Amino acid sequence: MNAYTVSKAVTCYHCGEDCTSVVISDGRNFCCEGCKMVYAILNKNGLCDYYAISQNPGSSQRIKVRENKFAFLDDEKISAPLLNYKDAHQTFITFYIPQIHCSSCLWLLENLHKLNKGVISSKVNFEKKEVDIIFNHAAVSLRKVAELLVSIGYEPYISFSDMRKAKPRLDKSKIFKVGVAGFCFGNIMLLSFPEYLGVNAQEHNLVLLFRILNVLLSLPVFFYSASEFYISAWKGLKHGFLNIDAPIVLAVAVTFIRSLYEVFANTGGGYFDSMSGIVFFMLIGRVLQDKTYQQLSFERDYTAYFPIAVSRMNSGVQQSVALPDIRLDDTLLIHNEELVPADGILTKGQALIDYSFVTGESMPVVREMGEIIYAGGKQVGGNIELLVIKEVAQSYLTKLWNRDEMNARKKDEARSFVHILSRYFTWVVLTIAISAALYWSFNDTSKIWPAVTAVLIIACPCALLLSNTFTNGNILRILGRNHFYLRNAQAIEEIGKIDTIVFDKTGTLTTSSNHSVEYAGDAITAEMKQQIASLAAQSNHPVSRAIVNYFDAKHVLPVAAFNAVTSKGVSGIVKGDCIKIGSRQFVLEDGVTEAASSTYISVNNKLIGRFFFKNQYRDNLYKLVMQLKWKYRLAVLSGDNDGERNYLGGLFGADAAILFNQKPENKLQFIKQLQQDGYKVMMVGDGLNDAGALKQADAGIAITDSANNFTPASDGIIEAEKLPLLYRFILFCRMNKNIVITSFVVSILYNIIGIWFAVQGSLSPMIAAILMPSSSLSILLLTFGCSSIAAKVLRLNN
Repeated sequence: MNAYTVSKAVTCYHCGEDCTSVVISDGRNFCCEGCKMVYAILNKNGLCDYYAISQNPGSSQRIKVRENKFAFLDDEKISAPLLNYKDAHQTFITFYIPQIHCSSCLWLLENLHKLNKGVISSKVNFEKKEVDIIFNHAAVSLRKVAELLVSIGYEPYISFSDMRKAKPRLDKSKIFKVGVAGFCFGNIMLLSFPEYLGVNAQEHNLVLLFRILNVLLSLPVFFYSASEFYISAWKGLKHGFLNIDAPIVLAVAVTFIRSLYEVFANTGGGYFDSMSGIVFFMLIGRVLQDKTYQQLSFERDYTAYFPIAVSRMNSGVQQSVALPDIRLDDTLLIHNEELVPADGILTKGQALIDYSFVTGESMPVVREMGEIIYAGGKQVGGNIELLVIKEVAQSYLTKLWNRDEMNARKKDEARSFVHILSRYFTWVVLTIAISAALYWSFNDTSKIWPAVTAVLIIACPCALLLSNTFTNGNILRILGRNHFYLRNAQAIEEIGKIDTIVFDKTGTLTTSSNHSVEYAGDAITAEMKQQIASLAAQSNHPVSRAIVNYFDAKHVLPVAAFNAVTSKGVSGIVKGDCIKIGSRQFVLEDGVTEAASSTYISVNNKLIGRFFFKNQYRDNLYKLVMQLKWKYRLAVLSGDNDGERNYLGGLFGADAAILFNQKPENKLQFIKQLQQDGYKVMMVGDGLNDAGALKQADAGIAITDSANNFTPASDGIIEAEKLPLLYRFILFCRMNKNIVITSFVVSILYNIIGIWFAVQGSLSPMIAAILMPSSSLSILLLTFGCSSIAAKVLRLNN
């Protein structure tokens, strides 16, 4: 094994990343010992075909996991709720693996049985980023399986919510209903063709046989496949609301009964094909609508962010404890990058807490021994210990989430315009049917029944439902392909109505991890840069790390007389020079206090310059704001201080409300006030501090760096890199109503033709059989065509 310094970019053979400083070579180049170790594991087990799959197999494998992190899985009380199934020999478990992203990941994870003989099989669900593993628990433990995944770079994410909620089973009933309806519809159409085309009198028995077969095939459609609409219509009627499924049920029932009458009275073949076609096409629309967001979770609470277990100190010995078992006066050991699960008093170590998850404040805060640390903060420094003063259920974070405003669902005051339109349409159809019945009661009573049933069949509002479901389904599909996922079809309408957009700042307009650094002062020599970076490297504070990255220091010099003063700065002697880095008061000792975003540097008590730290705003944010500000009322709410008021004010304009130091309840009240003033509000946020506002807003959109990451409950999820497309997404949702109404108008033309014949009582099954399916197919083609064209016009992936 040879080690050497990199003079030009060298690619790691395993993870495909550039090797930045040292390459460990054994015939091949690796960026770290971790990648070399994984290669050795694969090579030893004959799995090096992995590297033939793609140029950059796998995601970055450099996952640093502390020892015994998954020790809690040895506790059956903790691990039992995570299991899908367990018998005397086998255990079934599903792990969420955020790192899954390519075919290499899939190949490697489905070959776990070659890495450990105790693993029987593994299967990846690529969309959900999950792997289903079956293993022999006599040969390998659950903990060892988790550690096996970590060893090859795929650390499973296990949260507290995994213990509390039963895993949802995939509901396949609607798929079965579509299959039954499609099978019956196709065969009924096939058996009906001879009668449509005309048959000889000698073949009367054959016609009768076909009619009986059609009756039998229609039964599963009417009693099973159409049950989806019966249930929905009944629920609407129980609440005094005539939803669109009510007239659909009436039309299906009338069609079925009229068809049975014609067959058994030997007066015709009925409309079984039309009835089954209606049910089939409408079910397809709903399945398409559900498919887009079935893998996403829009209902999440604080437990989805918490670890499943933490370390508790007992007489100096660490032991894993599940969150529900944390008690008052317990001493918890919180590791780096771990979330604090309960309010407590710091008893050991230096706490550097990132509260952006709860408050939106972007910069970590320092807490000293004896100070309170609230649940929801993330420790970004070294290990600390805290004494629990409130149990998990009583912590500030839990109370924040459980507030009535957080849990209250939005009132369903504004129902879909389709339901409202269908209500009027239904009354119009009923009026026409009653008028036809009255007319024929005075002229020819034999035509009352044919006229009434034909009107209800032909003027069925299924075209309206089809246009709505297929348009919504295709729009949801297109938005999903562009990484903008909506809870349901109603969210499309709500987004189309908005006139005000409120943005959270930290983690939404800005990236959650990066900060831009600017230097102002004297020119710094290469040697001095190395000295300053060497001193900064002694501290784990985010500001110190940013300075090290700014100077791109690859080698650290020895530091003598190092001293760190909490919340002020660091000092030390590097190559004979006394260097100070920190606040103005710490460096210059002149008694002047300045904003925490400025960090001063002095060498031998002489001021050299200072650094300015600013949030790194997302790419193309300026273009997005310019697009939105001309058509929408904009506002920014931030838990940060007002250090960037001038920048945001210039970007969003004088008319935009820009508020800082906003607590979660402040954001919630701001949204409520806008709604009371008559505005339709969209809230775009990311953290728990935005959860109440996201729920209260007419459309709450959670932004995330990955669609499968844990985000607050919301109406939609948008991947961070797609935020610049928000304006196009809104325009696309606004087009939804126009497309539905256009297709409905087209279907009305069919209905007018059909009703003209129906009210005369002279509509033949031949005309009805041609008119109704052609209407449904034309609606399907029109809605798909219009929504797809709209996506191309807006330059969205279709």
